[in-house]
Amino acid sequence: MKAAEHPDRDGLMPVPTGSLQQRKRPEEPKKRASRWAFLGLRRQRGRVGHDGGLPYLMVAPLAVCIGALAIYPTILTAIEAFFRVDPLTPPNRFVGFGNFSAILADSQVRQSLENTGWYMLFGVALTVALGTAIALLLRRPFRGRGVILAIVILPWALPGVVEGVIWSWIYNPTFGVLNSVLKSLHLIGQYQLFIGSHQIETILLISLVQVWQITPLAALIVLAALQSVPEELYEAANVDGASWHRVIRSITLPLIRPALAIATVQALVMSLNIFTQVYVLNVNATTGASIMSTTYFTTFQSLNFGEGYALSLLATLATVILSIGVVKILYRKVDYS
Repeated sequence: MKAAEHPDRDGLMPVPTGSLQQRKRPEEPKKRASRWAFLGLRRQRGRVGHDGGLPYLMVAPLAVCIGALAIYPTILTAIEAFFRVDPLTPPNRFVGFGNFSAILADSQVRQSLENTGWYMLFGVALTVALGTAIALLLRRPFRGRGVILAIVILPWALPGVVEGVIWSWIYNPTFGVLNSVLKSLHLIGQYQLFIGSHQIETILLISLVQVWQITPLAALIVLAALQSVPEELYEAANVDGASWHRVIRSITLPLIRPALAIATVQALVMSLNIFTQVYVLNVNATTGASIMSTTYFTTFQSLNFGEGYALSLLATLATVILSIGVVKILYRKVDYS
Protein backbone atom coordinates (compact mmCIF):
# COMPACT_ATOMS: atom_id res chain seq x y z
CA MET A 1 0.00 0.00 0.00
CA LYS A 2 3.04 2.31 0.25
CA ALA A 3 3.30 2.38 -3.55
CA ALA A 4 -0.14 3.81 -3.60
CA GLU A 5 0.98 6.72 -1.37
CA HIS A 6 3.98 7.94 -3.52
CA PRO A 7 4.01 8.67 -7.26
CA ASP A 8 6.44 6.90 -9.56
CA ARG A 9 9.11 8.53 -11.70
CA ASP A 10 6.64 9.64 -14.41
CA GLY A 11 4.46 11.37 -11.84
CA LEU A 12 1.70 8.79 -12.13
CA MET A 13 0.09 7.17 -9.17
CA PRO A 14 0.22 3.37 -9.25
CA VAL A 15 -3.18 1.66 -9.36
CA PRO A 16 -4.02 -0.06 -6.10
CA THR A 17 -5.10 -3.64 -6.12
CA GLY A 18 -8.41 -2.72 -4.47
CA SER A 19 -9.38 -0.51 -7.43
CA LEU A 20 -9.11 -3.49 -9.81
CA GLN A 21 -11.49 -5.37 -7.61
CA GLN A 22 -13.86 -2.40 -7.66
CA ARG A 23 -13.79 -2.38 -11.47
CA LYS A 24 -14.81 -6.01 -11.63
CA ARG A 25 -17.72 -5.62 -9.23
CA PRO A 26 -20.22 -4.05 -11.76
CA GLU A 27 -20.03 -7.26 -13.82
CA GLU A 28 -21.47 -9.30 -10.97
CA PRO A 29 -24.98 -7.74 -11.12
CA LYS A 30 -25.05 -8.55 -14.85
CA LYS A 31 -24.30 -12.17 -14.12
CA ARG A 32 -26.94 -12.20 -11.40
CA ALA A 33 -29.51 -10.55 -13.74
CA SER A 34 -28.82 -13.07 -16.48
CA ARG A 35 -29.12 -15.89 -13.93
CA TRP A 36 -32.50 -14.57 -12.72
CA ALA A 37 -33.68 -14.10 -16.33
CA PHE A 38 -32.78 -17.69 -17.09
CA LEU A 39 -34.60 -18.90 -14.00
CA GLY A 40 -37.62 -16.75 -14.93
CA LEU A 41 -37.62 -18.21 -18.45
CA ARG A 42 -37.59 -21.72 -17.01
CA ARG A 43 -40.46 -20.86 -14.69
CA GLN A 44 -42.40 -19.34 -17.60
CA ARG A 45 -41.87 -22.47 -19.69
CA GLY A 46 -42.99 -24.61 -16.79
CA ARG A 47 -46.07 -22.45 -16.33
CA VAL A 48 -46.96 -22.71 -20.03
CA GLY A 49 -46.59 -26.45 -19.90
CA HIS A 50 -48.62 -26.63 -16.70
CA ASP A 51 -51.44 -24.39 -18.09
CA GLY A 52 -51.42 -25.94 -21.55
CA GLY A 53 -55.02 -27.12 -21.24
CA LEU A 54 -56.38 -23.87 -19.81
CA PRO A 55 -57.02 -22.16 -23.21
CA TYR A 56 -58.97 -25.18 -24.42
CA LEU A 57 -60.94 -25.19 -21.18
CA MET A 58 -61.84 -21.53 -21.65
CA VAL A 59 -62.98 -22.08 -25.25
CA ALA A 60 -64.90 -25.27 -24.45
CA PRO A 61 -68.24 -23.59 -23.46
CA LEU A 62 -68.30 -21.59 -26.70
CA ALA A 63 -67.42 -24.68 -28.73
CA VAL A 64 -70.24 -26.61 -27.06
CA CYS A 65 -72.74 -23.83 -27.81
CA ILE A 66 -71.66 -23.61 -31.45
CA GLY A 67 -71.83 -27.36 -31.80
CA ALA A 68 -75.28 -27.58 -30.21
CA LEU A 69 -76.81 -24.58 -31.98
CA ALA A 70 -75.11 -24.71 -35.39
CA ILE A 71 -73.17 -27.86 -36.23
CA TYR A 72 -75.64 -30.43 -34.88
CA PRO A 73 -78.72 -28.83 -36.55
CA THR A 74 -76.81 -28.58 -39.84
CA ILE A 75 -75.89 -32.27 -39.74
CA LEU A 76 -79.45 -33.20 -38.76
CA THR A 77 -80.85 -31.10 -41.62
CA ALA A 78 -78.48 -32.68 -44.13
CA ILE A 79 -79.61 -36.16 -43.04
CA GLU A 80 -83.35 -35.50 -42.72
CA ALA A 81 -83.47 -33.78 -46.14
CA PHE A 82 -83.33 -37.24 -47.72
CA PHE A 83 -86.24 -38.61 -45.64
CA ARG A 84 -89.98 -38.15 -45.70
CA VAL A 85 -90.56 -36.54 -42.31
CA ASP A 86 -94.19 -36.11 -41.31
CA PRO A 87 -95.02 -35.95 -37.59
CA LEU A 88 -98.63 -36.94 -38.29
CA THR A 89 -97.78 -40.12 -40.18
CA PRO A 90 -94.65 -41.70 -38.71
CA PRO A 91 -92.24 -43.38 -39.19
CA ASN A 92 -89.81 -41.52 -41.45
CA ARG A 93 -89.04 -43.09 -44.81
CA PHE A 94 -85.93 -42.66 -46.94
CA VAL A 95 -86.88 -40.99 -50.25
CA GLY A 96 -83.43 -40.05 -51.58
CA PHE A 97 -83.67 -36.90 -53.72
CA GLY A 98 -87.47 -37.03 -53.72
CA ASN A 99 -87.78 -33.96 -51.50
CA PHE A 100 -85.50 -31.96 -53.78
CA SER A 101 -87.45 -33.02 -56.88
CA ALA A 102 -90.71 -32.05 -55.19
CA ILE A 103 -89.60 -28.57 -54.15
CA LEU A 104 -88.01 -27.79 -57.52
CA ALA A 105 -91.27 -28.84 -59.22
CA ASP A 106 -93.29 -26.51 -56.97
CA SER A 107 -94.12 -23.21 -58.70
CA GLN A 108 -94.29 -21.36 -55.38
CA VAL A 109 -90.76 -22.47 -54.50
CA ARG A 110 -89.46 -21.42 -57.91
CA GLN A 111 -91.14 -18.04 -57.45
CA SER A 112 -89.50 -17.62 -54.04
CA LEU A 113 -86.10 -18.50 -55.54
CA GLU A 114 -86.55 -15.77 -58.15
CA ASN A 115 -87.66 -13.29 -55.49
CA THR A 116 -84.65 -14.16 -53.32
CA GLY A 117 -82.38 -13.37 -56.26
CA TRP A 118 -83.95 -9.91 -56.48
CA TYR A 119 -83.61 -9.48 -52.71
CA MET A 120 -79.90 -10.26 -52.97
CA LEU A 121 -79.41 -7.88 -55.92
CA PHE A 122 -81.16 -4.94 -54.28
CA GLY A 123 -79.87 -5.68 -50.79
CA VAL A 124 -76.19 -6.09 -51.66
CA ALA A 125 -76.03 -3.16 -54.10
CA LEU A 126 -77.84 -0.66 -51.86
CA THR A 127 -76.19 -1.77 -48.62
CA VAL A 128 -72.61 -1.61 -49.90
CA ALA A 129 -73.17 1.66 -51.79
CA LEU A 130 -74.91 3.45 -48.92
CA GLY A 131 -72.57 2.01 -46.30
CA THR A 132 -69.51 3.17 -48.22
CA ALA A 133 -71.00 6.63 -48.80
CA ILE A 134 -71.86 7.06 -45.10
CA ALA A 135 -68.37 5.89 -44.09
CA LEU A 136 -66.75 8.40 -46.45
CA LEU A 137 -68.86 11.21 -44.98
CA LEU A 138 -67.90 10.23 -41.42
CA ARG A 139 -64.21 9.62 -42.13
CA ARG A 140 -62.97 13.01 -40.95
CA PRO A 141 -63.76 14.32 -37.45
CA PHE A 142 -66.24 17.18 -37.20
CA ARG A 143 -68.57 18.66 -34.60
CA GLY A 144 -71.50 16.37 -33.88
CA ARG A 145 -69.86 13.35 -35.52
CA GLY A 146 -70.53 11.13 -32.51
CA VAL A 147 -74.22 12.05 -32.45
CA ILE A 148 -74.63 11.34 -36.15
CA LEU A 149 -72.79 8.03 -35.75
CA ALA A 150 -75.15 7.03 -32.92
CA ILE A 151 -78.17 7.88 -35.09
CA VAL A 152 -76.74 5.85 -37.97
CA ILE A 153 -76.23 2.81 -35.73
CA LEU A 154 -79.77 2.97 -34.28
CA PRO A 155 -81.56 0.95 -37.05
CA TRP A 156 -79.01 -1.84 -36.65
CA ALA A 157 -79.85 -2.08 -32.94
CA LEU A 158 -83.61 -2.44 -33.49
CA PRO A 159 -85.17 -5.93 -33.79
CA GLY A 160 -86.36 -6.91 -37.25
CA VAL A 161 -89.98 -7.28 -36.09
CA VAL A 162 -90.00 -3.73 -34.73
CA GLU A 163 -88.63 -2.40 -37.99
CA GLY A 164 -91.21 -4.36 -39.95
CA VAL A 165 -94.04 -2.88 -37.87
CA ILE A 166 -92.66 0.66 -38.26
CA TRP A 167 -92.39 0.34 -42.03
CA SER A 168 -95.81 -1.31 -42.27
CA TRP A 169 -97.21 1.97 -40.94
CA ILE A 170 -95.23 3.84 -43.59
CA TYR A 171 -96.48 1.58 -46.40
CA ASN A 172 -100.04 1.34 -45.09
CA PRO A 173 -102.56 1.83 -47.97
CA THR A 174 -105.04 3.64 -45.71
CA PHE A 175 -103.07 6.05 -43.51
CA GLY A 176 -99.46 5.41 -44.50
CA VAL A 177 -96.87 8.18 -44.52
CA LEU A 178 -95.62 7.24 -47.99
CA ASN A 179 -99.08 7.60 -49.52
CA SER A 180 -99.61 10.89 -47.71
CA VAL A 181 -96.33 12.36 -48.95
CA LEU A 182 -96.83 11.19 -52.54
CA LYS A 183 -100.37 12.55 -52.64
CA SER A 184 -99.33 15.90 -51.16
CA LEU A 185 -96.72 16.16 -53.93
CA HIS A 186 -99.43 15.32 -56.50
CA LEU A 187 -97.51 12.25 -57.65
CA ILE A 188 -100.52 9.96 -57.06
CA GLY A 189 -104.21 10.69 -57.24
CA GLN A 190 -105.31 8.31 -54.51
CA TYR A 191 -103.77 6.06 -51.88
CA GLN A 192 -102.05 2.99 -53.34
CA LEU A 193 -101.40 -0.58 -52.18
CA PHE A 194 -97.61 -0.89 -52.45
CA ILE A 195 -96.91 -4.26 -50.82
CA GLY A 196 -98.29 -7.27 -52.67
CA SER A 197 -99.54 -5.62 -55.85
CA HIS A 198 -96.44 -5.91 -58.08
CA GLN A 199 -93.46 -8.26 -57.73
CA ILE A 200 -90.50 -5.90 -58.29
CA GLU A 201 -92.16 -3.05 -56.40
CA THR A 202 -92.92 -5.29 -53.44
CA ILE A 203 -89.41 -6.75 -53.34
CA LEU A 204 -87.78 -3.33 -53.63
CA LEU A 205 -89.85 -1.84 -50.81
CA ILE A 206 -89.19 -4.80 -48.52
CA SER A 207 -85.49 -4.68 -49.44
CA LEU A 208 -85.38 -1.03 -48.37
CA VAL A 209 -86.46 -2.08 -44.88
CA GLN A 210 -83.63 -4.58 -44.60
CA VAL A 211 -81.14 -2.18 -46.17
CA TRP A 212 -82.14 0.36 -43.53
CA GLN A 213 -81.29 -2.25 -40.89
CA ILE A 214 -77.98 -3.65 -42.17
CA THR A 215 -76.43 -0.55 -43.75
CA PRO A 216 -75.09 0.72 -40.38
CA LEU A 217 -73.04 -2.47 -40.00
CA ALA A 218 -71.57 -2.05 -43.48
CA ALA A 219 -70.82 1.61 -42.72
CA LEU A 220 -68.96 0.68 -39.51
CA ILE A 221 -66.91 -1.97 -41.32
CA VAL A 222 -65.88 0.41 -44.10
CA LEU A 223 -65.29 3.28 -41.64
CA ALA A 224 -62.89 1.13 -39.63
CA ALA A 225 -60.96 0.36 -42.81
CA LEU A 226 -60.85 4.05 -43.79
CA GLN A 227 -59.21 4.93 -40.47
CA SER A 228 -56.25 2.69 -41.36
CA VAL A 229 -55.53 4.35 -44.72
CA PRO A 230 -52.38 6.52 -44.35
CA GLU A 231 -53.14 10.23 -44.52
CA GLU A 232 -49.91 10.79 -46.46
CA LEU A 233 -51.49 9.20 -49.53
CA TYR A 234 -54.29 11.77 -49.57
CA GLU A 235 -51.81 14.59 -49.02
CA ALA A 236 -49.71 13.40 -51.95
CA ALA A 237 -52.81 13.15 -54.14
CA ASN A 238 -53.81 16.67 -53.12
CA VAL A 239 -50.37 17.97 -54.06
CA ASP A 240 -50.67 16.26 -57.43
CA GLY A 241 -54.03 17.97 -57.99
CA ALA A 242 -56.12 14.78 -58.13
CA SER A 243 -59.89 15.26 -58.04
CA TRP A 244 -61.98 13.79 -55.23
CA HIS A 245 -63.51 11.08 -57.41
CA ARG A 246 -60.05 10.13 -58.71
CA VAL A 247 -58.80 9.87 -55.11
CA ILE A 248 -61.70 7.61 -54.17
CA ARG A 249 -61.27 5.44 -57.27
CA SER A 250 -57.48 5.14 -57.19
CA ILE A 251 -56.63 5.30 -53.46
CA THR A 252 -59.61 4.74 -51.19
CA LEU A 253 -61.47 1.89 -52.84
CA PRO A 254 -58.39 -0.27 -53.62
CA LEU A 255 -57.12 0.06 -50.04
CA ILE A 256 -60.45 -0.85 -48.41
CA ARG A 257 -61.21 -3.87 -50.61
CA PRO A 258 -60.99 -6.31 -47.68
CA ALA A 259 -63.60 -4.29 -45.79
CA LEU A 260 -65.78 -4.05 -48.90
CA ALA A 261 -65.55 -7.83 -49.28
CA ILE A 262 -66.67 -8.36 -45.67
CA ALA A 263 -69.53 -5.84 -46.04
CA THR A 264 -70.64 -7.50 -49.27
CA VAL A 265 -70.62 -10.96 -47.71
CA GLN A 266 -72.67 -9.89 -44.69
CA ALA A 267 -75.17 -8.10 -46.96
CA LEU A 268 -75.34 -11.17 -49.21
CA VAL A 269 -75.95 -13.56 -46.32
CA MET A 270 -78.63 -11.41 -44.73
CA SER A 271 -80.38 -10.72 -48.04
CA LEU A 272 -80.39 -14.38 -49.02
CA ASN A 273 -81.82 -15.35 -45.62
CA ILE A 274 -84.31 -12.48 -45.34
CA PHE A 275 -87.37 -13.58 -43.38
CA THR A 276 -88.60 -11.20 -40.66
CA GLN A 277 -89.32 -8.24 -42.93
CA VAL A 278 -91.01 -10.48 -45.49
CA TYR A 279 -93.14 -12.18 -42.84
CA VAL A 280 -94.28 -8.91 -41.23
CA LEU A 281 -94.90 -6.93 -44.43
CA ASN A 282 -95.84 -9.59 -46.97
CA VAL A 283 -96.97 -12.61 -44.89
CA ASN A 284 -97.37 -15.43 -47.45
CA ALA A 285 -98.07 -13.51 -50.67
CA THR A 286 -96.17 -15.02 -53.59
CA THR A 287 -95.25 -11.58 -54.97
CA GLY A 288 -92.69 -11.04 -52.20
CA ALA A 289 -92.10 -14.50 -50.72
CA SER A 290 -88.46 -15.37 -50.03
CA ILE A 291 -86.85 -18.78 -49.78
CA MET A 292 -86.84 -18.50 -45.98
CA SER A 293 -90.51 -17.58 -45.72
CA THR A 294 -91.40 -20.43 -48.08
CA THR A 295 -89.33 -22.79 -45.92
CA TYR A 296 -91.17 -21.62 -42.81
CA PHE A 297 -94.65 -22.09 -44.26
CA THR A 298 -93.72 -25.42 -45.87
CA THR A 299 -92.37 -26.76 -42.59
CA PHE A 300 -94.68 -25.36 -39.93
CA GLN A 301 -97.90 -24.69 -41.84
CA SER A 302 -97.96 -27.65 -44.22
CA LEU A 303 -96.03 -29.81 -41.70
CA ASN A 304 -93.86 -31.11 -44.54
CA PHE A 305 -90.61 -31.29 -42.61
CA GLY A 306 -88.76 -33.28 -45.26
CA GLU A 307 -89.17 -30.62 -47.93
CA GLY A 308 -88.47 -27.95 -45.33
CA TYR A 309 -85.16 -29.65 -44.50
CA ALA A 310 -84.36 -29.81 -48.21
CA LEU A 311 -85.06 -26.10 -48.68
CA SER A 312 -82.92 -25.26 -45.65
CA LEU A 313 -80.06 -27.37 -46.97
CA LEU A 314 -80.24 -25.67 -50.39
CA ALA A 315 -80.24 -22.24 -48.74
CA THR A 316 -77.23 -23.19 -46.61
CA LEU A 317 -75.26 -24.47 -49.58
CA ALA A 318 -76.13 -21.38 -51.62
CA THR A 319 -75.02 -19.12 -48.77
CA VAL A 320 -71.66 -20.87 -48.40
CA ILE A 321 -70.93 -21.05 -52.13
CA LEU A 322 -71.89 -17.44 -52.86
CA SER A 323 -69.97 -16.14 -49.85
CA ILE A 324 -66.82 -17.97 -50.89
CA GLY A 325 -67.24 -16.66 -54.45
CA VAL A 326 -67.58 -13.05 -53.25
CA VAL A 327 -64.47 -13.36 -51.06
CA LYS A 328 -62.48 -14.86 -53.94
CA ILE A 329 -63.52 -12.03 -56.28
CA LEU A 330 -63.33 -8.99 -54.00
CA TYR A 331 -60.84 -9.77 -51.25
CA ARG A 332 -57.27 -8.62 -51.84
CA LYS A 333 -54.49 -8.26 -49.30
CA VAL A 334 -53.55 -4.62 -48.83
CA ASP A 335 -49.92 -3.51 -48.64
CA TYR A 336 -49.56 0.15 -47.62
CA SER A 337 -45.87 0.21 -48.45
